[in-house]
Order: sequence, then structure tokens, then C-alpha cells
Amino acid sequence: RIGGISFSGKNSIWMVLLVLVAIVWRIWEGGLGDSKPTPPESMEEGVYAVERVVDGDTLVLENGARIRLIGVNTPETVAPGKDVEEFGPEASAYTKQFVEEAGGEGTLRVDKERLDRYDRFLAYVYSGDRFLNEELILVGLSPAETQYNNNPTLERRFEKAEEDARARRVGLWSLEASP
Repeated sequence: RIGGISFSGKNSIWMVLLVLVAIVWRIWEGGLGDSKPTPPESMEEGVYAVERVVDGDTLVLENGARIRLIGVNTPETVAPGKDVEEFGPEASAYTKQFVEEAGGEGTLRVDKERLDRYDRFLAYVYSGDRFLNEELILVGLSPAETQYNNNPTLERRFEKAEEDARARRVGLWSLEASP
């Protein structure tokens, strides 16, 4: 008797053994339940399906890769031990909307550095003519992060986008005191 079910006779023993063999086989072939894909060791440029948006500057692809956007640093919403920062939810919502409008995909472009210190892949994310990294800066949801020796042309674009956002006093720059 196991868990209120009575087993007796040779047929019951064979049934239990068959179930155990099926469970072991399933685990051997790929596990039970929803298994997450093993993140790739490298990423090539291309179009990828986005599984979810972690926050304004981090995505998880369907292949399990974590992508950190180059040149931006949106306010925190999910960092362990940190409070949700002002404009963090807006940055997350903006990135989610961008991905939704792109049909759940993004075109990734890489630069000199491929991984950050947390082993996230670093990338620029596009959808057609739209450029997510730059848009986050233009709407005031991130400062331009240009200290990492990335593409100088894109760094200048990001700096210009931040200047424009500051001049318009949008997003993060709406919090600054008036001159």
C-alpha cells in the first residue's frame, strides 16, 4: 500500500516498474516539466526571439541567452537588495512595448566586448529602422554610457541623444533642478 493505493499481484509490480522506467527514461532524455534551454556559449549577430524583458536594459532570448543593452543603464527594477528606482518601471515598460511592436523579436548587433562581468551578452537591439538602445536615451529613460570603448560613432549618437533628452527635460532629466 503506497499513498492510499493498494498494489497486489504480479501485474501491479510490473505496472510500477514500467512507470519507474518511464520516469527514468524521461529524465535521461531531457528532464521533467518545463526545462529552460541552456544558454549558448557565444552569440552571433542576427534576429532572435525574445522570451522576456527582465528590465529596461536586459532581455532573455528564447535560446536562454541574457542580453544586456550596450550604451545604456536604465534605472533598476529587479536588482536584488535594491529598491525600484524612479523611471525604472517606465524603462521596463518601454522595452517591453518595443519588443511587442517588433513581433517578439530583435535584431542583435555586437561590438568589441561580447560579455559583461555577469556573463550577459552585450548587444545593440534593432527592429527595422528602430534602435532600442538609442530610443531609451532619447526618451530620457537612460543616460548614455560611453565609457566602455565601444563603437565611437554609436557613442556619439548616444551622447547626442542624451543632450537632446536633457534639453527637452524628459524622463530622468525632468527631475533636475531648473537652471
